[in-house]
Amino acid sequence: MFVKLHYWFAAIVLLTALTLLFVYFIPGDSPFAVLNYVFGFVFVAIVPGYCLVSVLFATKENKLDIVEAVVLSVALSFALVGLSGLFLGLSPIGISFNSVRVSLAGIVLVLAAVAYVRKWRFTRASSAKL
Repeated sequence: MFVKLHYWFAAIVLLTALTLLFVYFIPGDSPFAVLNYVFGFVFVAIVPGYCLVSVLFATKENKLDIVEAVVLSVALSFALVGLSGLFLGLSPIGISFNSVRVSLAGIVLVLAAVAYVRKWRFTRASSAKL
């Protein structure tokens, strides 16, 4: 079970790093600019909500179907992005492309780390019962 958890967390961290690298280093007039749009859309529309769903539903008793998880991930992603934009707009930092990117990456990495720890503790506790 550790290998599955490790790959999940590594995929989230890799997707976050690739998204930030593509956005910062691929210019808008490049033929590879489509990577910015694809990775950016997935990063904004799915990943934050998926990490939050993983935090909230880490145990097997609270397991969701795949359709429920996807719909909830998309809805929670837009809610998290909207809330982060609201907090950035009210803070002295302000809303800019860089502040939104960095704050969203921080939210994703923190939620992914919390989800990883919760899943690890759950698998450790369930394996100790056996």
